[in-house]
Amino acid sequence: MAEPPPPGERAPDATGPDVLVTGLLFYDLVMTGLGRPPAPGEEIWTQGMGSGPGGIANLAVAAARFGLATSLATVFGDDFYGAYCRDILARQEGIDLALSRTAPGWNTPVTVSIAQGHDRALITHGQEPPYPQDELLASAPEARAAIAHLGTEPQEWIAKAAAAGTKIFADVGWDPTGAWSGELLDQLSRCHAFLPNEGEAMGYTRTDSARAALADIVPVAVVTRGPHGALAVDQTTGETADVAALDIDVVDATGAGDVFGASFTAATLAGWPLADRLRFAGLAAGLSVTRHGGALAAPGWHGVDQWWRTTGSRDPALRSDYGFLADRIPEDPGPAPHTTPVTPHTL
Repeated sequence: MAEPPPPGERAPDATGPDVLVTGLLFYDLVMTGLGRPPAPGEEIWTQGMGSGPGGIANLAVAAARFGLATSLATVFGDDFYGAYCRDILARQEGIDLALSRTAPGWNTPVTVSIAQGHDRALITHGQEPPYPQDELLASAPEARAAIAHLGTEPQEWIAKAAAAGTKIFADVGWDPTGAWSGELLDQLSRCHAFLPNEGEAMGYTRTDSARAALADIVPVAVVTRGPHGALAVDQTTGETADVAALDIDVVDATGAGDVFGASFTAATLAGWPLADRLRFAGLAAGLSVTRHGGALAAPGWHGVDQWWRTTGSRDPALRSDYGFLADRIPEDPGPAPHTTPVTPHTL
């Protein structure tokens, strides 16, 4: 079997996208520098604010900025927010939106993210889109990988994509009911990788630790632990890895998990060892939290290259753990990516 091309390099016979991404898109408004949440009837001023595409856009932009040909299937509202997000994703980020639709009379969901420390609280307004994912992906091309968000109802497109040889990278959401239905895990039989956070992993697998949650239910299981790093098991290679998170000052954690997932997918397509995949994904997610917003905070190769030159290669411990980057960062990492519009402009 031929070696997979590294991120950003297409196989000679490639016709479809490297990564297929589908899900709900949001317009994000992010407030940062909040000392505490406001009490009822109180007004609190924040130190900074940013806005831009969010939700599934976080994954699409993070993948595209590592040079992967990325196809996004989502729904845009026929409003200002939808037009703005479509323009940013297609024109600025070069993401293929052929599978996406603009829904007449439907409003793009809007999320206000209130960032505090290493986490954030979200307030969202929106409705279910009029086009389900199976309809958007009815004529989807074959892709090397697809990133799927599993819900309570099985999605037909996942089975079709997996049968065509697409590697499915799946995540889940928090279950506010506390039921943690085992039926959701049944969908993992078609997935290559499962990337829940620690709370989700323990909830769905009925275990009491992140390590115990790495059950033999998918070829690759990853449990993210926020500031405590990530654990993973790769049944296809026999590898296990436990990687600490970098010590990075957090401005806004919005979308960090999505950046991690897209970066791990990119490194997997490149055939990297498991520990390198985890460190790369953790680094990309860590760099993303130093900026406002979700999608446009993704660092891409330029951000990784700048970190390696200014920080990673100069610290003996980091140089030991992240030395693999020296041979994997492209010779031309590209220009600095566009970032989330923020106020004040000096942030």
